Amino acid sequence: MKHIRLFSAITLLLIAAGPAFAADPVFPPGVRVGMVPLVGLVRAKTFIGFETEDGSVKVLVAELPADAYGEVVNAFKANPNGTGGIKPETIETSAGVAYYTVENAKTGATAVRRYSMILQGGSTFSGYIAVQVPENASKIYTDDAVRQMFASAVIRKSVPVEEQLSLLPFKVSELGDFKNVRTLAPGGAVILADGDETTGFEPSPFVVIGVMASAPAQPEDRSRFAEQAATSIPGVRNWRITMSEPVRIDGTAGYETRLEATSGKDNIPVTVVQWLRFGGPTTLRVIGSAPRDQWASAFPRFRAVRDGIH
Repeated sequence: MKHIRLFSAITLLLIAAGPAFAADPVFPPGVRVGMVPLVGLVRAKTFIGFETEDGSVKVLVAELPADAYGEVVNAFKANPNGTGGIKPETIETSAGVAYYTVENAKTGATAVRRYSMILQGGSTFSGYIAVQVPENASKIYTDDAVRQMFASAVIRKSVPVEEQLSLLPFKVSELGDFKNVRTLAPGGAVILADGDETTGFEPSPFVVIGVMASAPAQPEDRSRFAEQAATSIPGVRNWRITMSEPVRIDGTAGYETRLEATSGKDNIPVTVVQWLRFGGPTTLRVIGSAPRDQWASAFPRFRAVRDGIH
């Protein structure tokens, strides 16, 4: 049920807008869900999706966990009449049957019409689209028009690597021969891996690159900051720090920390390295993880990726 709550929360938090009509499906950068946007909608400037030029009509596009679609479907089937006067409806898309709801709400003093749709993205994710239309635009962006846009929703198998990397706040020029590249949050973090979302990442080497929204206040705080960050890496358990020391990364102050730990649902013994690169109010973070029997061959690849970040 947690994904159903997320399904509603994303709708309530929806903010932004965009223009133009396209005869072919358009994919917002970084996501695998696309559609034919209605007339007057263009790529949004501050979120992933589309908006009108004045920002009043907003279309949010997102990817949810794979099991979100099934949970929503089961909840709707268990209560086909809906709750609070909001009744779920179905619609056919090229990705299969999708479920959507329509409700009246308010944003501040403005009356709005909200639409939310979830569709199956395959075995690795669920697609989600949320639309917000203010009352003064409802004669153009009608229920039928939004339904038509929902029906045009499509799923692409993957996002081109160049497109994913172009959204990041740093440049990645070396991929370390990793087979798969996937942004964990478009424009925020990226994972380079030999595994994938289906097989799992932990049984093979992988690197995660992202930016931490904090940094140590003083140089003498870097050791504590690095160790706290390393021991809070998601999915890493039974950790033991084996090394933590200052380093220079591309001429910039940094810190390298290594852990022996277990990871994944099978408690795989892994060796993990974390590099922090300091500079300003944020910190560039590179995490490399490999099963211990693959560490010797994986570590040079991790370093190559680290040294190719600008």
